[in-house]
Amino acid sequence: MTRPPSPAPGVTTLILWRHGVTDWNIARRIQGHSDTPLNAQGRAQAAGVAPLLAAREPVAIVSSDLNRCRQTAAPLAELTGLPVRWDRRLRERYYGEWEGLTGAEIAERWPESYARWRAAHDTADLGHGVERPADVTKRVGEALREIADAAPGATTVVVTHGGAARYGTLDLLDWPLDQVHSLAGLVNCHFTELRLDARRGWVLQAHNVGTVAGAPTYE
Repeated sequence: MTRPPSPAPGVTTLILWRHGVTDWNIARRIQGHSDTPLNAQGRAQAAGVAPLLAAREPVAIVSSDLNRCRQTAAPLAELTGLPVRWDRRLRERYYGEWEGLTGAEIAERWPESYARWRAAHDTADLGHGVERPADVTKRVGEALREIADAAPGATTVVVTHGGAARYGTLDLLDWPLDQVHSLAGLVNCHFTELRLDARRGWVLQAHNVGTVAGAPTYE
C-alpha cells in the first residue's frame, strides 16, 4: 500500500472511510439504511486500519449513525481520544423495497428496474422507494461541506458507506452525476482522501487506500 503524503499544515482534509465488512456484504445483500452490524472480520479490519488514520492526527471524527459505521469508528476514537459525532446525512443511499435482497433476487422480482439500475451506473431514478441519486449527492455533499467548514486547516475522518462516499466525493469535486461510475467502489475499510486547495478547490488526493485485501461489495 502506498500512503498518500501528509498534507501541509493548514490544509483542510476530509478522509472518507468506508465501514468494515458485514455479513450482508459477504452475502452481497443491499444494506442501505438497514442497521446491520460488523462481523468479526469487519471489527478486525477497523482495528487494523485505525492506527493508520490516527497517525494522520485528525481533529474530529464524524460518522453515519448506522451501527456498522459506529463500530468502525470506535477503535479510531479509542486511539485518538476524540469523541464521535453522529450525522444521519452520512447514511448510505436508501434502497426501499430492495434492502436485504441480493442482485439476483431484485432481477427476478423487478427485471426491468434491475436492468435500468445496472445500465445507468447508479444514476437512474428507480422507484420502489429507492432514494434518487441526486438526493443522495445533495445530502451527503451538504454534510461534508459543513464538516469541512467546522475544522478548517485540519484533518477530519468521516466514517460512512461506499455509495455515500462516492456520491459525496462527486459533489465536492463538482463532477456531473453521470460520472459517478468513474470512481471505483470503495473496498470495505478503505478510504478516499479529499483536500481543499485555495486555488483549485476540492482535489481528489487518494482513493481506495487501506490495508485490507478484497473486492468492492454492495453498499
